[in-house]
Amino acid sequence: MAIYSFKGFTPVIKSSSFVHPQANVTGNVIIGENVYVGPGAVLRGDWGQIIVEDGCNIQENCVIHMFPGTTVHLKAGAHIGHGAIIHGGIIEENCLIGMNAVIMDEVIVGKESIVGALSYVTSQMHIPPRSVAVGNPAKIIKQVTDKMLEWKTQGTALYQQLAVECHNELKSCEPLKDIEPDRPVQQKTYFNWQQSNEQSDNL
Repeated sequence: MAIYSFKGFTPVIKSSSFVHPQANVTGNVIIGENVYVGPGAVLRGDWGQIIVEDGCNIQENCVIHMFPGTTVHLKAGAHIGHGAIIHGGIIEENCLIGMNAVIMDEVIVGKESIVGALSYVTSQMHIPPRSVAVGNPAKIIKQVTDKMLEWKTQGTALYQQLAVECHNELKSCEPLKDIEPDRPVQQKTYFNWQQSNEQSDNL
């Protein structure tokens, strides 16, 4: 793993969490239990602190950073989609930040809220709990329904499961070159959740 101390700050990563070897974690970063950090993610705690509470996931190519002297805080169960940028601010419990969304400094994303993919949340915006915010700049368009929240929570649970599976099953290897393996197209572990939850297309 690309884990670096900086100016006396050494990252803290609980043993139940999985940080991909191609991720980068630097400096004043604290990662709790059952967290998944995907390949290409960068958590750079050089100018301030990054706190990632239990059960969060930070997916491929996400960037987490801050202005000097500030703290980024991902509270329990925060779900940070592929390519998102969190530059300062607080992501409260059980939120979903969509793919390639940008969260700027001093933002507070209220508990159980959803920020849509490609959205730009401007500095100091406070998103109330259980809100859906989308657009550039992001605007609140509706409330998170019980069904949407259930779908989000189930998706986050899959990433908590993935952290365990990566500890046990992820291995560096050479590709198969001359063999066509007989394998299913879908992995059944995840297929039922995908089929029964089409809510993600309607955010």
